[in-house]
Amino acid sequence: MSVTNKSIDEKVHSILSEQALQIIKHLNIGAYVVSPEREIYLWNDKAKEITGYSQEEVEGAKCQDNILRHVDDNGTELCIQGCPLHETIKDGQLRKARVYLRHKTGFRMPVKVETLPIMLNNEIKGAIELFQEDTEELNLLEELRRTREKALICPLTEIGNRRYTEQVLEDRLEEMKRLKSSLGLFFMDIDDFKCINDTYGHPIGDIVLKMVARTLVNIMRPYDFVGRWGGEEMVAIIPHVKQEELYPLGERFRKLISASSIKTTQGRLNVTVSIGATISNENDTIQSIIERADQMMYISKREGKNRVTVYNG
Repeated sequence: MSVTNKSIDEKVHSILSEQALQIIKHLNIGAYVVSPEREIYLWNDKAKEITGYSQEEVEGAKCQDNILRHVDDNGTELCIQGCPLHETIKDGQLRKARVYLRHKTGFRMPVKVETLPIMLNNEIKGAIELFQEDTEELNLLEELRRTREKALICPLTEIGNRRYTEQVLEDRLEEMKRLKSSLGLFFMDIDDFKCINDTYGHPIGDIVLKMVARTLVNIMRPYDFVGRWGGEEMVAIIPHVKQEELYPLGERFRKLISASSIKTTQGRLNVTVSIGATISNENDTIQSIIERADQMMYISKREGKNRVTVYNG
C-alpha cells in the first residue's frame, strides 16, 4: 500500500457521502472507487469474494499497477490500453464492457463491468467500477461440476478426464454428421511443463494445470467442451465452426492462457501453450481427428512453441 488506511478514508470521504459509501460497501456485486489518477480508495467485500484480493492488498494501490490485469478476448491488457475506467474518468461517460480479470490464484474469469464517474460541482473527482461474474460464460463449469459424480472429471483440474473427452467427442462427431455440420478440435500442450515441474516443483505444476484448465473453461461457450487428454495435454471440442474460424479461436485460447499467471517464491510464472487444430469431416473417428490435431500441435512445438497450427489438408 502506498498510503495509510486513515488517509484512504479521508480521501474517499472527500468525494463520497457516508451514505453513498455504505451503499457501495454493501453492494452484492464487486465495486471499487478510484481517484482521477486511478488510485483505489475503496474495495468492497464482494470484490474481495470475486477476485480473492483483500482490501489490504488493493486499497492504496493504483489500477496501473495491474493487480487484476483485465484483458479482452484478444488478450489485450486493458489497464495499459483501452481501459473503460480510464476513459470514463476522462470524459465522464458511463461504460459497459465484458472483460477477463485475473483471480488472485492466477486463472482468468469473465466479468461484466460498468464504469460511472463521480461528479462534484460539475468536475470529475473519480469513478466507480462495478463488476460481477458473467454467469452465462460460467455455465460450462457448473455443468462439469455436476458431472463429477459420474467419475468423469479429472479431480485435479476439474475438467473432463480422457474417458469423458472421448465420449463427448464420439457423441459430437455423430451429431455433426446428422446435422451436416462440423466441429473444431483443438489439441493443446503446455509448453516446457517438465521444466516447470523441475524448476518450481510438482505442487506448482499442479497449480499451472488447474490455472490453464480453469481459464479454458471460463472462455468456452456453454455447449463447448474442454477435457484433459493426459499429462499436460488438453482438448477443446467446439461444435458448429468453419475452417476459417479455427485459427482466430486458437489464437484467443493461446492469448488468454499466456495472459494468465501465478505467483511463486521465485516470481510470477507465466505459461504458454502450443495448439494444433483441425476441422472434422464426415469420415472422422475419434482416433483420426485426434491424430490430425496432435500432428498440428507438434508442428507448433517445432516452430517455436506458443503458437497455433491449423490443418489445411
